[in-house]
Amino acid sequence: MESDKAAKMFVQWQKWRETMVPNGFISDSEVPDELETRKIFLQGLSQDKYPVMIVQASRHFPSKDQDQFKKFIVHLLDKTIASAFKGREVGNEKLIGVLDLQNISYKNVDARGLITGFQFLQAYYPERLAKCYILHMPWFFVSVWRLVSTFLDKATQDKIVIISNEDEKKEFVNDVGEDILPEEYGGKAKLVPIQDVEVRALENGRTN
Repeated sequence: MESDKAAKMFVQWQKWRETMVPNGFISDSEVPDELETRKIFLQGLSQDKYPVMIVQASRHFPSKDQDQFKKFIVHLLDKTIASAFKGREVGNEKLIGVLDLQNISYKNVDARGLITGFQFLQAYYPERLAKCYILHMPWFFVSVWRLVSTFLDKATQDKIVIISNEDEKKEFVNDVGEDILPEEYGGKAKLVPIQDVEVRALENGRTN
């Protein structure tokens, strides 16, 4: 409820949006290299009716084209949020992110990419993140996560849950929902690559 801060953020968002997304949305054709790895999955709505996006980090490699990578972040966030719309955007739609670190190696580690993604969320998609679950964190990633965490504000950090035991995993499955979680994560569904998901075009053209 800080009106001055909100007004400033809105102006910054408008300028950023006009520069980053001049056509109103990022099409698949603008981010072919990132989509080719099929590392992002969009599973449907959670128990609380939030769209669930899964990132399989073992399929990710630090991008040589940072402009395309940034567009890809916008593309996946816009599309994930849009998948929760019922008729039209209300403005308070949230998403659940699942970051799966299983089978990652050093070549998959991308602290810069993680920081960019979370900074976009904080600056240009405020209050859109409901929860972010991190699964299968290996020991060597702990120091990377500590670095990334220094760039996150408290509100974002409070929404991040690192799953480290069976009880936490059961709670994660219950919170998200068996019907939409893939079998790999204790659910009953199949993985659905984000490029295979169709969402209705928005009235303001922000996604496709």
